[in-house]
Amino acid sequence: MKAFEAAARCPLDGVRVLDLSRVVAGNMVSLLLADFGAEVVKIEPPAGDPLRDWLVDGVAVNWKVYARNKKSVCLDLRTGEAKDLLLRLVDTAQVFIENFRPGTLEKMGLAPDVLRAHNPKLVIVRVTGWGQTGPYRHKPGFGTLAEGAAGFAALNGFADREPVLPPMQLADCTAGVYGAFAALVALREVERGAGRGQVIDLSLLEPLFSFMGPLAASYQVSGRLRPRTGSRSTTAAPRNAYRTRDERWVCLSASTQAMSERLFRVIGRADLIDNPRYRANADRVRNAAELDAIIGEFIGRMTLAENLDFFDRADVTVGPIYDIAQIIDDPHVKAREMIAAYPDGEIGTVPMHCVVPRLSGTPGAIRRPAPALGEHNAEILGALGLDPAELERLAAAGIIRSGGRGTAKRASTRSVSDRSLPQG
Repeated sequence: MKAFEAAARCPLDGVRVLDLSRVVAGNMVSLLLADFGAEVVKIEPPAGDPLRDWLVDGVAVNWKVYARNKKSVCLDLRTGEAKDLLLRLVDTAQVFIENFRPGTLEKMGLAPDVLRAHNPKLVIVRVTGWGQTGPYRHKPGFGTLAEGAAGFAALNGFADREPVLPPMQLADCTAGVYGAFAALVALREVERGAGRGQVIDLSLLEPLFSFMGPLAASYQVSGRLRPRTGSRSTTAAPRNAYRTRDERWVCLSASTQAMSERLFRVIGRADLIDNPRYRANADRVRNAAELDAIIGEFIGRMTLAENLDFFDRADVTVGPIYDIAQIIDDPHVKAREMIAAYPDGEIGTVPMHCVVPRLSGTPGAIRRPAPALGEHNAEILGALGLDPAELERLAAAGIIRSGGRGTAKRASTRSVSDRSLPQG
């Protein structure tokens, strides 16, 4: 088990991020920035970020992961005093993240023009389902809807079954990566002499659509809709998931000519190399079902372990299809420290993904656990000049709120599997 890493020089040291967002996408933006040293201050309402209510067996594991390395200040922004405090914090920040519906920030009296009047260098990341413009801008925009509208679900699954939505927050996390990248691009523009911040219009729809690659170009060229093909590829073959003798699964991708020929030789079917049905990649794609039957029959003779050993010795690209229990026990995963366990007062330790990507000179680090609601009120607001008596007055008035240490269990009927919850 790893203890929380000591503070070391990180590339984003000195960057303060105010994160007003809720649930996944905005939290993913600020998580990436926090992992590399930014001071991320979550500005939460009295009820807290709803991500705290995404429970697994009564434990807020989503909050513990997505809120690592962050601080929490609890402000009731329905009050004028809380808004004034927020604007004073804006003066100290470089990045501001929000994910309200378009127009909401303006109704609160916190429009980008207001924020940038206080701090012209401020970079504002606005996360929405559909973007700040367009006929859908005022619609609620959860990640599930973006996953459907971006074309992902239409391609995911098998031709004779319904489209399949992803079992994780794909649109949110994709947008989060783009948002962190965009924030750094905008900060670089401030640094290089322009001296002014800008507004980043980040929808959940467009980043995921960009991941669909040449989908539109393929449609224009062929005039055909790409069908759902399960685990097969429409551009290279063989590529699929195959069942082993012990009812486990392996994945295989032989998407280059050399790898396909090597595969055919090691399974004892060198005759396929010159067979006109399988000679070139385009031939193999057209006859993928027949080819899968040949490969599947060979793989099905051996157990998972025997397949992995056989194809590893043959230098053929075959790998296991893991569940999480197998992932955490894999020697490569352990050697790379892909999953790190960190102390947690509620459940002992929290295993979570390591900092990605890996930098040789200024690597990121997991330096602190997810904060309790309002845990850093005194630290952050005290730095604005508020003394303990003033903080007590604000707390008594309900303008700020402080929670206990740690992330205690919260009574809730919500479940982590409820995909109807907000994901923007």
